[in-house]
Amino acid sequence: MTSAKRYTGRFAPTPSGPLHLGSLVAALGSWLDARAVEGRWLLRLEDIDPPRCPSGTDDVIRRQLEAFGLTWDGEIRYQSDRGAAYQAALDRLIVDGMAYPCGCSRREWQQHDHYPGWCRHGSRHPERKQAWRLRTDKGVQPIIWQDRLFGRQCLDPSGQGDVVIKRKDGLWAYQLAVVVDDADQGVTDIVRGYDLLDNTPWQRQLQSALDYPEPRYLHMPLILGSDGQKLSKQNLATAIPDDPVKARPLLYHALQLLDQQPPPELREAPVAMQLAHASRHWAPEALTATPTRDLH
Repeated sequence: MTSAKRYTGRFAPTPSGPLHLGSLVAALGSWLDARAVEGRWLLRLEDIDPPRCPSGTDDVIRRQLEAFGLTWDGEIRYQSDRGAAYQAALDRLIVDGMAYPCGCSRREWQQHDHYPGWCRHGSRHPERKQAWRLRTDKGVQPIIWQDRLFGRQCLDPSGQGDVVIKRKDGLWAYQLAVVVDDADQGVTDIVRGYDLLDNTPWQRQLQSALDYPEPRYLHMPLILGSDGQKLSKQNLATAIPDDPVKARPLLYHALQLLDQQPPPELREAPVAMQLAHASRHWAPEALTATPTRDLH
């Protein structure tokens, strides 16, 4: 098991809107997993797509986390400041033959399950703006890792297609940015929602290509709304409060959604008291590998 001295976790939301119950559960699980072993917990804002990130949303997220007692270590990292580091990583991938320019449009390959690698040996449309893609037919295959909840995973990244790592509009794509920052910040443990599990093969391939260490993974069950859909900003999930008093019953409920067993008398207790108990009794083995419907 990762020792307390070495453990570094993180929460990395996209500031496209306020946090909702689903993102609270993800943040809480990550926070508890770090604090239970006296590890570090970092906050990183994945604001690499400015048109999706309204001004001031980062402050809203910060206040929400503070209201629930989910304090972080060090300064908040903004991915929008990290372009030079991402470019250096891309340059290395290009030199090693792991990345290539692609001018194809989604419309051209929409009849395929994923991008078929047409530009691997030279862009078919050099006159167009170019995206950069990761070659998934090279490097480590298949990708095998042990998820702490879902067990042994074995996925072939080439079966998912050559993912974009830099967009045609010059913006950085999630897969490359998250891998570079996790390595740079020394993240040892990634605790996040199950919806990101199928991103792991691309990220593991990038980690291998860039000689980065492999973190441990814990993918937590998704939280579904009463309609059976995943709670998300796209589904207009309700924002959580940024008031510590209003946060108390919702924090208790989030602990229940994580399959923990908070005592009933803590339901209206201050968030610091609830978190102190929860971190002492954090039991990730109690998590169930099935989506949880929120009927609160």
